[in-house]
Amino acid sequence: MSENSKKEAYRPKIHTGSVLDNVKVESKTLDDIGVEILPIHTGGTIHAKRIGGKFRTFKWLAASFWIILFIGPYLRWNGNQAILWDLTNRQFHIFGLTILPQDIWMLAMILLFFALLLAASTAIAGRVWCGYFCFHTVWVDVFTWIEEKIEGKPGKRIKLDAEPMSFSKFKIKLPKHILWLVIAFMTGFSFLAYFVDSFELWSRLLSFQLGYYEFMTIAVLTLLTYVTAGFMREQVCMGFCPYSRIQGAMTDTETVMPTYDRDRGEPRGRAKRPKPGEEAPVLGDCIDCRMCVDVCPTGVDIRLGQQFGCITCGLCIDACDEIMEKVNKPKGLIRYAAINEFAGKALPPIWRRPRVIVYGSIMTFAAAAMIWGLTTMSPIDVKVLKERAPLYAQMSDGTIQNKYTVKIVNKGEQLMRAEIKVDGVKDLVYIADRIADVEPGNVASVTLFIRIPRESLTSDSLPVDIIVTDLNNPAIKETYSSVFHSPKR
Repeated sequence: MSENSKKEAYRPKIHTGSVLDNVKVESKTLDDIGVEILPIHTGGTIHAKRIGGKFRTFKWLAASFWIILFIGPYLRWNGNQAILWDLTNRQFHIFGLTILPQDIWMLAMILLFFALLLAASTAIAGRVWCGYFCFHTVWVDVFTWIEEKIEGKPGKRIKLDAEPMSFSKFKIKLPKHILWLVIAFMTGFSFLAYFVDSFELWSRLLSFQLGYYEFMTIAVLTLLTYVTAGFMREQVCMGFCPYSRIQGAMTDTETVMPTYDRDRGEPRGRAKRPKPGEEAPVLGDCIDCRMCVDVCPTGVDIRLGQQFGCITCGLCIDACDEIMEKVNKPKGLIRYAAINEFAGKALPPIWRRPRVIVYGSIMTFAAAAMIWGLTTMSPIDVKVLKERAPLYAQMSDGTIQNKYTVKIVNKGEQLMRAEIKVDGVKDLVYIADRIADVEPGNVASVTLFIRIPRESLTSDSLPVDIIVTDLNNPAIKETYSSVFHSPKR
C-alpha cells in the first residue's frame, strides 16, 4: 500500500448522506447485523442511540443512587425529619445525630474526603464520576429515555425536530415536556426540602403560603434542571463544567479510559468483494459503522483519540463489542486501557502510583477524623469562660472567689436538665445560679461562683473540674478542666 493510500485509510470518513451504506461485510449487510442507519448531525441536539450492555447496566445502577434525592426528605427519625439542614437554628440533623457549628470541622472532613475521592478516581479511570454518578449525566439520561419512549428512536426524533411546528408535532412533544417539568419541579422541591421540613413545605405549597425565597429557590432550580437536562445536555459537560477542563491535569499515561485500539482497527473500512483482477484491500477490524459515535451522549468519536468531551461512560465499548460479536471478530477494539498499555509498558498496581498514594493518604486521614469525631461525639458540649476582670475577689470571710460562665450545648433530641458540680480542691464551695433547662440544639448559660478558703490554697493557680450532668439522663455527663486563681503566695 502506498504512503498516500495509508494516509487516506487513516483519515476520518466524512459522510454527507446516511451514516451507513448498505454494503457487504463478511457476506452480511449492516442491516443484517442490526445496525440502524442514522442521518449525520452537523449541529444541534445530539440524539444518542440507546443500547444494552454491561456498562449501560452499571450506569443505571449507579444512577439509582440519586433516588435518595427524592426520598431523603421524607425519611423520619423519632418523629422528626431524618436528614435536615436547619440553617435557621444552625443545626444539621442526620438520623438522630445533631451536628452544631462547634462540630463543623467534621463536615469539612467530609468535603475533603469526597474532593480527594474525585481526584483519585480521575487519576485512576478518568471522568468516571461524570459517566456514572454525576447528577447532570443522570438527569440527561432520564430525560432522553423519556424522549425516546414518547418520540421514538433517534432517527425518528431527528426527523421530527427538522419538521416545522404543527399541531401534530405539538401533540407529540407536549407530554415529554410535561414529564420533564414534573421531574424538574420535584428536583427543585426535594432540594429545598433538605433545608425545611418536607411535610411542612408541602403544606405551605398546597395552601399557597410559600415564602418569597422558598418560591424563588424552587422556581430557579426547576428552570435550571429543565433547561440544562432537557436542552443543553452535553453542552453543560463540554462548555460549562470546569471539571472537563482540569481533568487533563489530573490524568496521566497510566490512567485507564475508553480507548480505541488503532493498531488493530486501522485502516478502518467496510470490506467489499474485489472486482476480478483487483487486490483486496487490507483493512483493520473497525468496519466504520460509527456505532461508537451514535451511542455517545456527547457526540465524541473515540477513534480520533482522547477528548475532553469524553465522560468515560463506556457506552462506546458496549456498542463496539456488540458489533464485533455480530461480525465474528474479537471484542475489545474499544476498551478501558491506558496509553502505556499500547506502548508496551506494564501498568504498576494502583497502590504504587504516586498520585494515588498522596490522594489515598489524605482520604485516609479525613475518613479517620470523621470516624473519630462521630464515635466520640457527646450529646452535650460544655465550654467554660473564666471571668478576667477581676481575676478573683476576696470575700468578707477571707475566702477567695472566682466567677465563671458555663455554656451548655444540648446536641441531643430531648430536653436536658443540666446540673453543675465542681471538684478538684479541698474545702471548695461552688454556687450555680440555677439548674439549666436546655432545649435540643440550644445553648444555655449558667453563672458559676467557686470559693476556696485561703488556708486551702497551695498555689496562685489551681486546677478545678467543672462537671455538668443531665438529670434526665445521668449517663450524659461532660467534664471541663479549668483554673482557679488566687493572690500570689
